[in-house]
Amino acid sequence: MKKILGLMRRCIQDFDMIQDNDKIGVGLSGGKDSMVLLYALRLYQNFSPEKFELEAFTIDLGFEGFDIKTIEEYCNSIDVPFNVKKTNIKDVVFNIRKEKNPCSLCANMRRGAIHNSLKEKSFNKLALGHHGDDAIETLFLTMFYEGRIKTLSPKSFLTRKKLYVIRPALYLSEKDIEQTIIKFQIPIVENPCYVDKKTKREEIHKLLENIYEEIPGSRDKIFTAIKNKEEYNLWF
Repeated sequence: MKKILGLMRRCIQDFDMIQDNDKIGVGLSGGKDSMVLLYALRLYQNFSPEKFELEAFTIDLGFEGFDIKTIEEYCNSIDVPFNVKKTNIKDVVFNIRKEKNPCSLCANMRRGAIHNSLKEKSFNKLALGHHGDDAIETLFLTMFYEGRIKTLSPKSFLTRKKLYVIRPALYLSEKDIEQTIIKFQIPIVENPCYVDKKTKREEIHKLLENIYEEIPGSRDKIFTAIKNKEEYNLWF
């Protein structure tokens, strides 16, 4: 866990993510990324030079079989308050709107729900579990499908909601996350969405795996390019 906390602390400090008296809500889906982020932030809370509150926020999209109990029990085990917001997002996306490409609408509605949940409790920051490989995939998604050079921001401010979104795990790799799950036996919850693993992001994920296999070291080179503020200034 020393490596995870070291990389996360560096990311937090590089982008000035946390200040004294912050109220930080972690967007907790039950997947590996958000569960590791919650655990790491809970440990970081013990030695952070800035004192902050930490709670978990889960959005129930309305899918059958979503295992909220495991998520809540995990939060209790690490002494983090747990909040859940039940919604009908699944019905709106799949039954009412019958979206052919449901991910965009679902993401927008999910973001709105969690932003509102945090504001209802006067939280000022939302922490999301995106890691470095997510940033790389987003870069390729926007280039290939939107014709832009853009990726996930480490820290951004939502003017309308007066809410900061921070991504303290951006210096971690997916491999780091997977190893942490195994080593510390962190539970994860299966994604009940009908289109899980059938998205454009999954296609990009597989494409990048092939690139990394064909060109050794290419993953780290791409990530270094993202961080290079002298070039496209993607993060600064």
